[in-house]
Amino acid sequence: PLPPSGVAAPCAPPAGRVPSRPEARPVMSISSYPGSTLPDPTVLIIDDHDLVATSLAMSLRMAGLQARQHAARSRAGVLAATAQLPPGVVLLDLDLGVEPDGTLIDGTALIERFLATGWRVLVLSGTADEVRIGKALAAGALAGIPKSAALAVLVTAVRRAAQGLEVMHPERRRQFIDAYRRRQERGRLLGRRLASLTERERTVLDCLAKGQRAQSIADECMVSVATVR
Repeated sequence: PLPPSGVAAPCAPPAGRVPSRPEARPVMSISSYPGSTLPDPTVLIIDDHDLVATSLAMSLRMAGLQARQHAARSRAGVLAATAQLPPGVVLLDLDLGVEPDGTLIDGTALIERFLATGWRVLVLSGTADEVRIGKALAAGALAGIPKSAALAVLVTAVRRAAQGLEVMHPERRRQFIDAYRRRQERGRLLGRRLASLTERERTVLDCLAKGQRAQSIADECMVSVATVR
């Protein structure tokens, strides 16, 4: 079982031996045990920072994984990169820079496409926004792993993901997804409220959003200051 706070659980020590720091030993997946004939998966690191992606790929290769990197420059380029490789595990940053036209590239919007072509997705991001991570998990990502995580934790998560094993504790995963769904519900409620406004109320709200003072709005819209407030 996985601990509520972590991505991977510690493995039991061999019989007759008691490690001095058992909490520092991550669980290995089936393919990481000696004698396993299961091949390591392709690991594709998708990040808009080339140096970060290249350094991480080198570290994962030293750990025995078939790691590659793709420096995100466009949504189409990212999808093309995954199409050229046998499906494995994607390590996905959520903030992937901008398209040539300046449009933001949101990694979360790519997850369903990855899943449809057989990839398994682990979010590897520096964001602390639980709602964004929850959105990625709701879209099908297996876990959210901070970029500050130890390499051993990341390697274990990749191997577990490749074998279809649980990567993130279910309760922790549910907390992130629930946070995202609560934000969605608040957005829908706000949308319904805005839809019920009259044209004049919309005008007043728009003026407030632009930073106009209440008295100025009242004069312009011919309503009382109390109504504006």
